[in-house]
Order: sequence, then C-alpha cells, then structure tokens
Amino acid sequence: MSLSVQFFSLLAMIGTGIVAAAMIDMIGTGTAHAGKKSFVRRHAVIIEVIGWIIAGCWTFTILYTVRDGAWRIYDPFAQLSGMLLYASFFHKPFRVVGKVILLVIIKPIWLIFRAIVSVINRLFLFIIWILTLLSKPFVSIFRKLNRKLFKIKWR
Repeated sequence: MSLSVQFFSLLAMIGTGIVAAAMIDMIGTGTAHAGKKSFVRRHAVIIEVIGWIIAGCWTFTILYTVRDGAWRIYDPFAQLSGMLLYASFFHKPFRVVGKVILLVIIKPIWLIFRAIVSVINRLFLFIIWILTLLSKPFVSIFRKLNRKLFKIKWR
C-alpha cells in the first residue's frame, strides 16, 4: 500500500469520525429538545444505539471502499481524532447548518404535511356531521317505534 493511499484512508477515517460525531450530536440534540412524553424521548437510548450502529456500518462501508476492508491499527485513533476535531472546531458550524436546514427545509415540509392532515381530518368530520344530521330524523323515529313496539317489562 502506497503512502498516498494510506494518507487518503487516514483522512477518510478522520472524516468518518467527524460525520459520526455530528450524527450522534444531532441525535442527542433531537432527543434533548423532544417533549417529555414524546416517542423520541421515551426511546432515546434505543435511537442512540441505532445511530451508533448506523455510524459503524457507514464507517465500514467507507473503509471497504477505500481499502477493500483492510483495517489498520491507526483507524480507531483516526476516528477518535475526527470526533475530537468535531467537538473542537466543527461543532458550531454543523449546528448552524442544522438550524438552517431545520428552518428552511424541514419545518415548511412539516407545516404542509400538518395542513394536509388537518384538511383531511376536517373533511371527515364534516362528512360525519352531515351523515349525523341526515340520520337524526330516522333515529328519532326508530327510537319512538322501538319504545312502543318493544316495551321492556321489569320483573
């Protein structure tokens, strides 16, 4: 293995450490800002474990792509240094980019989704209201006939 390939794989492992730290930070931030009774808060440990598993699988995919899966002793140190680089330098820029993505992409999509669900819900409620309104005369007639025809005798 040439020196340039080793250097490239070292940079790749540092990059996977940065991305893994950003992903775990994103999961931690998301669970911290979730409501106390929300699904995310109740299952925070499971979500974080799944996040670590995904980060590990993604790291191995990068390792397999760069070096055909050959693991070197410096790979964990490179990943750890990538995580420390994230904590030292890239933490705030990633947070700013995350907030921008949240405000520009995710919140408008969520607003549109909630509006569509609200319209569908109100449409169903309107249909139920109309059916109830149309069936009230028949229900009252049925109840009157039912009381007259089938009198319950108490013992």
